[in-house]
Amino acid sequence: MLKALVLSGFVAASLVSCDVRTKDKIADGSKISATDSSKSGAAVNANPTTVQVIDSVFDFGKVTEGEVVEFSYRFKNTGTLPLIISNAAASCGCTVPEKPEAPIKPGETGFIKVKFNSEGRVGMAHKTVTVTSNAAPAFPELLLKGEVLAKEKK
Repeated sequence: MLKALVLSGFVAASLVSCDVRTKDKIADGSKISATDSSKSGAAVNANPTTVQVIDSVFDFGKVTEGEVVEFSYRFKNTGTLPLIISNAAASCGCTVPEKPEAPIKPGETGFIKVKFNSEGRVGMAHKTVTVTSNAAPAFPELLLKGEVLAKEKK
């Protein structure tokens, strides 16, 4: 009787473990997700929308070294589905973009705020921000440019 109970417990545990392995296959990425960005670095557009970038270039003119330049690039979701910004990355560590965390609803305007620290960047500045989203065609690159003047020596 005890052997039969132990054996049936072992069989039940084996069946449960088979179910766990099925779940592991989902967790380890064997099923394709709608936003798998591991292959190309860009979101797979399973549910694309369209975007109109209102500000794609900001020329801050001339600033003195050490000043921080801030600008919010505007864009509008012109599609019929929510616009999801999954990443915003700058070409340089001196430039820091802040993407919206919430999806932008159709017809709404969103902002990507960018801060450029001009410390140690004397000369012409030409910084880009690459935005990854579910927009098709892809979100255009954003440009921040201007000239950083050296501090006056005392």
